[in-house]
Amino acid sequence: MTEYDEIEHLRNNHPAWKLLRSNNAALVLSFLGRAFVDENASSMPATALAAELDEELYALNQRLGNDPFPKSAAAYLDDWASPDRGWLRKHYLPGSDEAHYDLSPAVEKAVSWVRELPSRDFIGTESRLSTIFDLLRQMVRGAETDPENRVVELRRQRAKIDEEISRAERGDIDVLDSVAQRDRYQQVSSTASRAAGRLP
Repeated sequence: MTEYDEIEHLRNNHPAWKLLRSNNAALVLSFLGRAFVDENASSMPATALAAELDEELYALNQRLGNDPFPKSAAAYLDDWASPDRGWLRKHYLPGSDEAHYDLSPAVEKAVSWVRELPSRDFIGTESRLSTIFDLLRQMVRGAETDPENRVVELRRQRAKIDEEISRAERGDIDVLDSVAQRDRYQQVSSTASRAAGRLP
């Protein structure tokens, strides 16, 4: 199977991709993201989840007009838990007659990916280049076997630190402006999310 075939198969079959292509993607991502991801909930009783969704549907229908979400909350939840979608898992806890819903990992990935979209534009070129240069310097230092060269590099670093200490003692301190701080924060957040395996 070629890479094209694999991607086409994912486009047609992966629950996260199906969700992003669905007409109700905004409803599903916003509601389930808030109900499960934001609340760090692993499982929710059907009645509680349906009640929350019912309020959401009412508010959206009132605000948007023309009844864009005509079905009941329970019907939407059953639809989202159907085998051809797989965005929720409907099950019963031992000793309980009430259905519970779990969020699928695919939806959590889709929620995380969509929420990350606006912030990706703010990751500046400066912070990305700084990261690249830092990694390259680490590679060079880590591969250096000549003691004399290693000492020269360490002395260069010490001189740089001594200069920064002198400037700080004089009250001359460089601080990141708000844009640079935001760039670094977004880069940290993006890297951490990817390291945790949350993004597709």
